[in-house]
Amino acid sequence: MALNNTYDARLQQETAVGAGVQILLLALLGPAIGMGPVGWLTGLVFAFATWAVLSRAVHRSRLRSFGPANRVTLGRSVLVGGVTALVADSFESAPPVTLLVALTAVALLLDGVDGKVARRTGTSSALGARFDMEVDAFLILVLSVYVSAQLGPWVLLIGGMRYGFVAAARIAPWLTAPLPPSFARKTVAAVQGVCLLVAGAQLLPRPVNLAIVLLALGSLVWSFGRDVAWLWRNARMPVAVPVPAEQPQLLELAAR
Repeated sequence: MALNNTYDARLQQETAVGAGVQILLLALLGPAIGMGPVGWLTGLVFAFATWAVLSRAVHRSRLRSFGPANRVTLGRSVLVGGVTALVADSFESAPPVTLLVALTAVALLLDGVDGKVARRTGTSSALGARFDMEVDAFLILVLSVYVSAQLGPWVLLIGGMRYGFVAAARIAPWLTAPLPPSFARKTVAAVQGVCLLVAGAQLLPRPVNLAIVLLALGSLVWSFGRDVAWLWRNARMPVAVPVPAEQPQLLELAAR
């Protein structure tokens, strides 16, 4: 029991360090760009919420080590927290687009790093996979909020679709069944961040950005639709009941 408590204390320290680094990033960004109270408050809420949720998840998972891959994901979450604060602040003043794009680009580039680190170090875990997925989903949500201010509220469908799927699964439990691995699904998920980043950078004409984001939304609808259809078909398939070895003989005797 004492050993488990030691492991848990070390893990909790790592999550606390993540929150501390998040606050440090905000302290660097705030004076540099003149961040307003909305940006500060949003960034601090993100740091506290991430620390609270991750601490609880780590405690329940009973991991023996936080692991290098989770540290990479935690670093990505710090960057996402910075992006979140900048997007929130953009509703009060013009956002520093270059800084926003830089933080987002690094967070997207690191998306493929934590998985590789986990596989190479043999530290893959259900917690790590879920942590990675939630950081990705929240970044897409924040980017869709930012781009929606330029192209319209329909862009929020991109960021909200995953959360809508989770909400629907509470009503329709068959949506919680595990899906088979899919390279197409992973590709579509990665495309969302890139397309929103390109549109948010405002380097291209508005019609081009509109076409890019529409393409991203269309591919996401296709991906979710394909997965929902697969889950629906498999939920309706009859479950095969194993027949004991002696049962065919009994059936044969009954037929006689």
